[in-house]
Amino acid sequence: MEHAQIEAAVLDMVKKAKAATRSIGALPASVKNQMLLDVAEALVAQQQVIISENAKDLADAAKKGLSAAMLNRLQITEKVIGEMVQGLREVAALEDPVGEVSEMRRRPSGITVGRMRVPLGVILMIYESRPNVTIDSAALCLKAGNAVILRGGSEALRSNLALAKILQDVLARHKADPAIVQVLAFTDREGIDYLLQQEAYIDLVIPRGGEGLIRAVTEKSRIPVLKHYKGVCHCFVDQDADQDMAIPVILNAKVQRPSACNALEGLLVHREIAAEFLPKVAQALKKEGVRLLGCPSSFLLGGEMIEPAAESDWGTEFLDLAMVVKVVAGIDEAMDYIGRYGSKHTEIILTRSYERSQRFLREVDASAVMVNASTRFNDGGQFGLGAEIGISTTKLHAYGPMGLKELTTKKFIVYGAGETRA
Repeated sequence: MEHAQIEAAVLDMVKKAKAATRSIGALPASVKNQMLLDVAEALVAQQQVIISENAKDLADAAKKGLSAAMLNRLQITEKVIGEMVQGLREVAALEDPVGEVSEMRRRPSGITVGRMRVPLGVILMIYESRPNVTIDSAALCLKAGNAVILRGGSEALRSNLALAKILQDVLARHKADPAIVQVLAFTDREGIDYLLQQEAYIDLVIPRGGEGLIRAVTEKSRIPVLKHYKGVCHCFVDQDADQDMAIPVILNAKVQRPSACNALEGLLVHREIAAEFLPKVAQALKKEGVRLLGCPSSFLLGGEMIEPAAESDWGTEFLDLAMVVKVVAGIDEAMDYIGRYGSKHTEIILTRSYERSQRFLREVDASAVMVNASTRFNDGGQFGLGAEIGISTTKLHAYGPMGLKELTTKKFIVYGAGETRA
């Protein structure tokens, strides 16, 4: 597309999305829920069409030499469609946060002040590979009363457009503004760059993908960006940890899904138990195929099971069956290490000490800090949010998994009876 055409198309989208926010924000929960259930039914009915369009994307992606992992993320199977359907039904069943009023207080002036939960407005989603994000994101944004512009990866364009048509058809059936959910239909990178300049129309950008994508979006955007660069998650095994409990927790955190952002990447062991505990946990991890890269002390204690770590290994997000191991003097050194190498994603302590567990909870800066539980629990579904649109590792406006409530904000509301300010 020509430069002028791209700018015109983008401006048309964002203006329509902004205009649609009023209508979507006013929709009753019952209507939004029925829309989501209708989308779920349509996904089942149009299953073969979706899979057929996805097959074209897969064929093109294979010709371009995309990795097996990328092709796997791109593929839509009957199982993936089933998961999208289940997700839609779960979001429909969640309590609608829009309009919730709280913190009502009578002030000395006579006015009553409270807060009402309201939608954020227009959300721009930029994501790679996984076409299911189109449905998952649209569902959460719609339920939270937001208009959404979806820009998936170029490799998934046909799949995303097929899913977008289903969403648009359901909106039309309910006589709702079609601009509530829009999918960018062209792949020119210039389109993303221009979208990221539209601070007058877009309220929040949520990029989902690798660190490179998120940094590129952050550098170019004039709009607030929900950032989550990487997940460098650590476990500190305290001197009085229950060692029999600790090993299964560490194994789950590392090997259940090593490519996930909440997988364990670093193990910190108190020096008082290192000689006893490290060989045991190293043996369990090596049995699962985990490559261990350790400090000099852990290398000496672990024998052939632990390799010497290079300086560049510390703070690495491996996203694979590899992790660093370090012996530390105690909780202070562990927290110092986490402060230097952590990514504010998930940090855990394994301990029977109430005092040290509370210190760890208070002093460690991460979106989720846990005591005696696997890092893999940092997930919207596991936390009872029902679903998540992403995990924020920055504190404005959300910190941690973002569910429905995190796709809204609060405004002040005031009731008066003719009061005037003195």
